[in-house]
Formats: sequence, structure tokens, C-alpha cells
Amino acid sequence: MDQNQTDLAQSIKSFKQELESQGRASATILAYTKDIEQIATFLKKDGKLTAGSITSEDIDAFKADLDGKQYTAKSISRKLNSIKAFFRFLKSQNLVDFNPAASVSHPKYDLKPPRVLSKLEYRALRDACRTDPRISAIVELLLQTGMRISELANLAVTDLDLTSNKITIKAYESHPEREIPLNTAAKTALEAYLVQRPKGGAKNVFITKTGNPFLVRNIRSSIDRFFTLSGIKTAKVNDLRHTFIAQQLMAGTPLVYVSKLAGHKRLSTTEKYLEFITEKGSKEKLRLEEL
Repeated sequence: MDQNQTDLAQSIKSFKQELESQGRASATILAYTKDIEQIATFLKKDGKLTAGSITSEDIDAFKADLDGKQYTAKSISRKLNSIKAFFRFLKSQNLVDFNPAASVSHPKYDLKPPRVLSKLEYRALRDACRTDPRISAIVELLLQTGMRISELANLAVTDLDLTSNKITIKAYESHPEREIPLNTAAKTALEAYLVQRPKGGAKNVFITKTGNPFLVRNIRSSIDRFFTLSGIKTAKVNDLRHTFIAQQLMAGTPLVYVSKLAGHKRLSTTEKYLEFITEKGSKEKLRLEEL
């Protein structure tokens, strides 16, 4: 059978297996797969059932269709990244004769700066959740350590070292293990919660009243409610992480150290924040800024 005649479903399956073998995050694999399945569905009406039958014009038509459906330029660009990665893989495996996505250009769009909370905003958020020890501890940890919300949800009691004032973020998916220092504000809020934390139950630090893990989606909705209560508009949970990174860089904490704490794979990811911050400490220092 001609390699170019391998049906799209099988090609997508092979690509997914490749991503899994690379240790890519499950969310990334899901996003890439959905994007490629979307163009496959779009082209099915034209009888394009194999990767080898897809042309650059087909991909441009898909782009135009997305634009007509009011997808943002950023969303279209992200989908195009998935398609380009898909065809690079197929070409590397000699499953197609040429890469039709190589010549397709990305739509232009302005990169929005990360949403960074002002001191007034994150202090208002603290005040709003002060009567809820669990949410108060979550907010402080996200704000003072910059950890991802998924990392916080997976945090186990055994990952806490309150004697040495540090937290171990265990390796998962494509993220390596790392240690994060625990400052006074975060430690105080965490200790206040642990006193009231339900006994037994899951190994997770943050659990429900019935002892089950406090899931990411529930953490998001809870903090969103406190954003509303504190009058903070257009903010999301991930903005607490953005605030940590930006504030540390503005305080003069070394870029490489901030990147390591944030768990960024590439230094360039951390460097992007420098484009949007308005202040910079006059002298780099290893001490972390307490927010």
C-alpha cells in the first residue's frame, strides 16, 4: 500500500503515539489531536481522506474557514502549529512525499502582555479570602511560589518540608522535579490551613471536606469567585503565576533563577516577561521578593 494513501485517522493515531513517546503533556497531546482532527473533518467533504492528498491550498482554505467563523488570529496560529508539527512528523517518517504545511504562513497578531496583579489587587484578593483558610493558603502558594495550578492540585503532604521551608514539585508528564523555597507569608497561610485540614482522606495537601482531592476545575471556580468578591476584573488563576514571575524580575531576582523556580523549559519563556514589565531592580539578587 502506498504510504501516501494511509488514511488520516491512522496518521493521526501514529502522531499521537509519537507525542506520547516524547513525554509531552496530556493537555498538549489533546490540543494537537483535536486541531488535526478538526482539519481532517473540514477536508473530508472534499474527499481528502489521506494525509498525502492534502495540499497547501487545502490548509489555507481551512485557515480562511476558521477566520470566517470568527476564530482569533492567535487560535488559528495555534492550530496551524499543530498542523505543521503533524506534517513534519509524517515527512520525517516518509509517510508523505512533501510537507504541505511548510509554506503556509501564520496570521499576524499582537501578543497580549501577561495579566499582572497590582499590589492593591492581590492585597484585596487576600482580604476577600482571609476567612477561608484553604483558599487563602492556595492563593498565597500560587502568588509566592509561582507554581502551576496543576502542580498545586497534585501537591502531596509529603512534598512539604516546613522545617527547611521548601516544597518539592514532583516530576510529572514533561515537567522535571524541582524545589521551591517557602517564604513566611506562604508558610503561615499553609500552616493555618493544615491545622483545619480534614484528617485522613487523600494524600493531597488540598482536599475537600469529604477527604477527596480538590480538583483543578474546582480550585479555578473558587478563586474566580473571590476575584469577583474583591472587585478584580479580567483576572484568572494563572495570573497569580504571572504576577509572581513579573514581580520577581522587577525586584531584580536573576532571570535564570526565576525561570528555574517557575519550571520553564526554555529561558526564552521567562525572558518574554521582560518585554512587559516597567521596572527592574538596579542590582540582581538571589533573595526572592515576598509579595
